[in-house]
Parts: sequence; C-alpha cells; structure tokens
Amino acid sequence: MKALKSAKSNSKAQPAPAIQRQEVRCAVRFPLVLPAVVSAGKTDFSAHTRNISASGALFELDRQLETGADIRFSLRMPGPVLGTPHDVLVHCLGRVVRCCMSQTQYLAAATIDEYKFAAQ
Repeated sequence: MKALKSAKSNSKAQPAPAIQRQEVRCAVRFPLVLPAVVSAGKTDFSAHTRNISASGALFELDRQLETGADIRFSLRMPGPVLGTPHDVLVHCLGRVVRCCMSQTQYLAAATIDEYKFAAQ
C-alpha cells in the first residue's frame, strides 16, 4: 500500500485528454443527389439525398424527423452508378439517427437496415 501511495504522490497530475467526437462509418459515402420518397408513420413526403452509402443516407427535407423514428424510403439508383443498363428502384427500411436544421432545410441521417430491389 505504501508503494502505491508514494508512486501516486511522485507522479505529476496531467489533465485528462479532451473527448473528441469521432464519426465511425461502416461504408464509403457517395455524394449522390437523388429524389426520394420518405415515409414516417402514415405520412409520405419528398426529400433529396445529399449522400448515400451501403449502410445509410443523408436526406435534405423541409420537415424535422424524430431521432430514432422508423422510416421507409424509396430511391431510384442510376444505372451507371450501379453498373446496370437501367436505373433501379430500391425500397429501404431504416431509422433516423440524427436530424438537425441547416441554414435552409433539415438534414436527417438514416440507417439502411433492410432494402429490396423493386421488380421492373
């Protein structure tokens, strides 16, 4: 016990490192602006993506979404982006992880928990 006290008293107190917010991303984000139809509850409305990845999307919209809310959204992915001859409609299920007001509109980040390609 004495050894611990003496070692403790001899060491200089150093400030704890500042906690920094670090974003952890599971997938690369692509800056794709795509029209989207977003459904929260029974309400459907139009939005645009600002960027999208395999695990989520950032939407620009004119209303606030509740963090944690389950949402559905549909995107028409351009064929050249996917390497297909035609555009592909994708239906997604996800949840809002954050929503904040930018200068002119709301930005809502959402996960993509499930997705399904529409039959064409």
